[in-house]
Formats: sequence, structure tokens, C-alpha cells
Amino acid sequence: MTSYDDELMDSPEGVKLPFADRREAGQLLASRLGRFAGRNREVIVLGLPRGGVPVAFEVAHALRLPLDVYVVRKLGSPGFEELAMGAIASGGIRILNQKVIDELHVDQGQVDSVTAAETAELRRRETAYRQDRPAPLLEGRTAILVDDGLATGSTMRAAIASLHAQQAREVIVAVPVAPLDTCLELDRESDGAVCLATPQPFLAVGQWYEEFSPPSDEEIRELLRRNAAEMAAVGG
Repeated sequence: MTSYDDELMDSPEGVKLPFADRREAGQLLASRLGRFAGRNREVIVLGLPRGGVPVAFEVAHALRLPLDVYVVRKLGSPGFEELAMGAIASGGIRILNQKVIDELHVDQGQVDSVTAAETAELRRRETAYRQDRPAPLLEGRTAILVDDGLATGSTMRAAIASLHAQQAREVIVAVPVAPLDTCLELDRESDGAVCLATPQPFLAVGQWYEEFSPPSDEEIRELLRRNAAEMAAVGG
């Protein structure tokens, strides 16, 4: 595995929190991924909807790379929906946080019920975002997984596992902000992780953005259309 620990430890000069919005965060993130620029036949940028897609669009735009969505759904704990007991991702991947499940005494039936509901929503979102476009072929390609920030990293772990199952050649995690321990864990589980800022205490992703309203499905579709047009113009 290629190690990016030095990049994780040292935030670049000029990165100031909070970010103005996801657009600014994506532009700054792209500056750390320059080695992938122009490799549009072998590298793809995958944004985690919804908030990760505007960040990913800026990365793809700056590096002249194709963009797609990669749908991952958090499995919220019964009664504590904001607390993830796991996540699912495209390809039938499910990652569970057994510590949370045990601490909250969640039984298998509850886990399966939440999984079924989130699987239905995952499929709905894939259809809504891509419409008639097929999912990209990922085997043998480098995938740059982008989100607008991470807390526990459970959704990103599910995405990494799913991409490995689809035989992606290399999986890179790229986010503007996350706790340092989460970044280091994901660096070990992937082929490298880049985090622009690792503030402590972390609390929540939204606190590190001045503007953090969720993008709509139509906004996501428009960003995908814009990227497709850009790739067509450069022959990608």
C-alpha cells in the first residue's frame, strides 16, 4: 500500500477553516491530487451523494477526470438514527460496527430491517442520479472516493470494500476534513487517504463549512451532465 501519512499529518499552508462551501473545499482538495491529472482513461472520481458530489465535481473538473456517483447508505441505529451501526454500498457490501450494535443491544432482526430499508433507498438514488446511464466499469481503474467530510468513516469503509470487491486497481480516499484517527484508519484500509484538515475536537462535518445546505437530486444530475460534457470535449 502507498502511504500518505505525511500528507495526513501536515495540513497544507493556506487551508483555513471553516471552508466557505463545498466548491471551495473541492478546489483545495484537487490541489493535493495533482498526480492524477489528465489520466482520464485509468482514473475516475467517485462522489458520495449527496454532499460529496459537489466536492468531487471540483476535483474532477480541476484534474480533467470523469465523475460518477458512488452510493453508500448509513445504517442508523434504532432510536439513535444519527449513530451509524454500519453502512451499505453498491455491490451488495455491508459493513457493521459490532461495538455500536452490542452497546445498544440491537438484535439481528433490527439490523436486517434497517438494511432492507436502506438498500431500497440506495437503489432509488442510483436510478435518480444516473437515470438511464449505466454504472461505470471500475475493474482495473483507480478510483478517487470523495466526500465532503467524515466523522466515523463507516460509509467510506463500505465504499472501499465495495470497490475492492469490484477489483478496482487502486482506491484513494480524499476528503476536505475529518478526525485524524479516522483518516489514518482509512489510509490503512485503502491505497491512500488525503485529508486537508484534521481539527480537534471534531464533533460534526457541518461545523467546518460556512454554507452546508444539502444539494438536491437535480443539482447532482446537473453536475454529472457538466462533467460528461467536459469529458466529451477532451475526448475522455
